[in-house]
Amino acid sequence: MEALLSGGRILDLTNVLSGPFCAYQLALLGAEVIKVEVPQGGDLARQLGADPTLSRDLMGASFIAQNAGKSSITLNLKAPRGREVFEKLVLTADVVIENFRPGVMERLGLGQAVLRTLNPRLIYCAISGFGQTGPMRDAPAYDQIIQGLSGTMSVTGHRSSGPLRVGFPIADTIGGLTAAFAISSALMRRERTGGGAFIDVSMLDSTLATMGWIVSNYLLCGVAPVPMGNDNFTAAPSGAFQTADSLLNIAANKQEQFVTLCGLIDRPDLAMDERFAEREARKRNRAALNAEIEAGLATRTALDWESLLNAAGVPAGRVLSVDQTLDLDQIKSRALVRAIGQAEGLDRDLFVTGPGFAVDGEPVPSPSPPPRLGQQTQTVLQSLGYSDAEIAVLRSEGAL
Repeated sequence: MEALLSGGRILDLTNVLSGPFCAYQLALLGAEVIKVEVPQGGDLARQLGADPTLSRDLMGASFIAQNAGKSSITLNLKAPRGREVFEKLVLTADVVIENFRPGVMERLGLGQAVLRTLNPRLIYCAISGFGQTGPMRDAPAYDQIIQGLSGTMSVTGHRSSGPLRVGFPIADTIGGLTAAFAISSALMRRERTGGGAFIDVSMLDSTLATMGWIVSNYLLCGVAPVPMGNDNFTAAPSGAFQTADSLLNIAANKQEQFVTLCGLIDRPDLAMDERFAEREARKRNRAALNAEIEAGLATRTALDWESLLNAAGVPAGRVLSVDQTLDLDQIKSRALVRAIGQAEGLDRDLFVTGPGFAVDGEPVPSPSPPPRLGQQTQTVLQSLGYSDAEIAVLRSEGAL
């Protein structure tokens, strides 16, 4: 299969999560991604993750998760010769991605206006917490900060628990996906017009944009969202229910699904009870209905109910831990998890997740192992025309 972005060159100046995740999606699609890192330590994610040994070796688990398939060079962009090398790289690139605070690249003399003058076809994508404009543009932003400011935490958890953060860096991830989508779209436009683009991605904006249903309920209906735990605010019974052994998600959102569910738990009378007969009545009496349903579900395991309900047309699925999910035959059959061999200097096999889709019926090819810090510096600079002697001088000057 020819990769969808084969032939594209991406310069990835990003750190930690939102930007690296964006560039990783493009690498999975076949783009050549050159990760441009600072000489001292590189991407902070190299030091993050659950295994201290990997982190000390600057190959932290957090780094491995979203940097496979990339090359790494080290450049000191504060040094004149380092900027000179970067400008030569830009002449060969299709995309530059950065997730510094607004203004950092301009202070280095490498802002989007400068780089797009050098290369008018360049697509420059800046990812930041709040975007390049607005009164909060200079404020520092981490995933949890955005989760709180976006309203995500306000609708997560139970009424009694108070606001809770989502259990993974969802705002960073959404920001990265938004950037990858925008870059791909800009590449398509460039095929028609020949011109580049400046893409300004705000993590706050992009996170709020994914909350469309509850935002619309407020904007159009004046209904402010509240945390509802595992219940679905659009329908009842729809949420997580206790069975004989564990939780089961059930989404009986349609009237016929509700009636079928009542029959399967041997409670057909619930469908005729005036508290539950109509959709809106079920929502008003959700707690009472949930208790009746859980009493009926107590006779079987979650796995048994999952099979019975799905076979009858009532959507249901167990609530699994991450290790249980990774062990599902469905996940294995789709080749989501990839074994990518060993990175240079590591004595263990590495595994990463793919992009979550197939192309023409085939999985997207697996990426190469993630790079050591600066692993491809010599090779990339040689491809730009630098001799070994010139590269040695750049190193001695602190440009690399």
